[in-house]
Amino acid sequence: MENYVIPSDSAILRLVEAAEKELASYEPKLLPLFRQCYLNTLQTTVQLDDDGTSFVITGDIPAMWLRDSTAQVRPYISLAAADESIRRVIAGLIRRQAKYLLIDPYANAFNQEDNGHGHQDDKTQMNPWIWERKYELDSLCYPVQLLTDYFVTTRDGSIFDEKVHQMLQVIVATMKTEQYHDQLSTYTFDRVGVASDTLPLGGRGTRTNFTGMVWSGFRPSDDSCKFGYLIPANMFAVVILEHLSKFAHEIYHDEALAHAAQQLRGEIQFGIETYGIVNHPSFGRMYAYETDGYGNYNLMDDANVPSLLSMPYLGYCTSDSALYQNTRAFVLSTENPFYFSGQYAKGIGSPHTPHGYIWHIGLIMQGLTATSAAEQDTLIQMLLSTTAGTNFMHESFHPDTPEQFTRSWFAWANSLFGEFILRRLNLTTQNRI
Repeated sequence: MENYVIPSDSAILRLVEAAEKELASYEPKLLPLFRQCYLNTLQTTVQLDDDGTSFVITGDIPAMWLRDSTAQVRPYISLAAADESIRRVIAGLIRRQAKYLLIDPYANAFNQEDNGHGHQDDKTQMNPWIWERKYELDSLCYPVQLLTDYFVTTRDGSIFDEKVHQMLQVIVATMKTEQYHDQLSTYTFDRVGVASDTLPLGGRGTRTNFTGMVWSGFRPSDDSCKFGYLIPANMFAVVILEHLSKFAHEIYHDEALAHAAQQLRGEIQFGIETYGIVNHPSFGRMYAYETDGYGNYNLMDDANVPSLLSMPYLGYCTSDSALYQNTRAFVLSTENPFYFSGQYAKGIGSPHTPHGYIWHIGLIMQGLTATSAAEQDTLIQMLLSTTAGTNFMHESFHPDTPEQFTRSWFAWANSLFGEFILRRLNLTTQNRI
């Protein structure tokens, strides 16, 4: 393993220079913040292995999350066709993710080697490769989106080897099993300590009724789901299953997999639109965050992606959809129990962090899904004023005293900030994860 080093002639550095020229007139205060955040993942979290894979840690935790690693490199994918070193990083990450999903599709985070680091005392089927085995539906989605973005940009068909084929098969098979979690799944998870880090009822989670959606034990925050059908994660699954079906048909000529993916996609979307919508007394028809299929709903949103706020960013709907606009209005109001405000910012937080703390990822996602430049500019000023002088994004911060924050090294938030600024400057053509 060796740390990735940005070449002096990299397209990444040329893009940074182009952005800095624009920022000098748009908002000079962003100059040090943009460069530091945008390059953070490449400069501090990427290691290249001799086997052709890439290992990408999340930042201050020495493990690789399937979700975070995808989101961290996402802002660089548009340059992969022109930059061989970036192509190496992302192709290597795809291969590493395929390797991990074939080890265990229920794990959310993995070790660099089979060294037994991480939460080995959890009561679940651990092995030395696994850092944490919280089953999160979005962990099955992000690798397919990474594969899609990489191929669309580079047209590099060599990435579609048999390991990737097997990864796609495992993703569909796991989702199909978890449609019937109570009947077919053997997955359980129990951890001694905080209730949000474990699943009730013997580690199986609260009971669910069949809806067509896929069960998830945990949210992208790594907190346990209150009800097993996490609507934003199922929305993401609808998007990636369309990609997966095309790869199965056009690349692998695996018609059985293509058909299974399309059928699963239709069943999940039916479940979302049939069981995932509520009539709110103030906001009208809108999506719930979670449901169990028995008529129980959790009305909230979390800053972590996938979220209800991120629906257009994920590609599930357009930003002008009436259902999305109603849902967005709820999410960005005090009716959302995790929407907070203070002297320096107002935005979405998470039960994963201290009450009242706002997430930089939540502010950035609000900007990425905003339809007006004025709203984006307001959010950029909030981001500028809440770095506590570090020129980095953080996990969360107190809106009255931004010097109180969690996670000083959180590469996902830094990368997403870079993507937001590039979008605001119209320096990127990519529109989704």
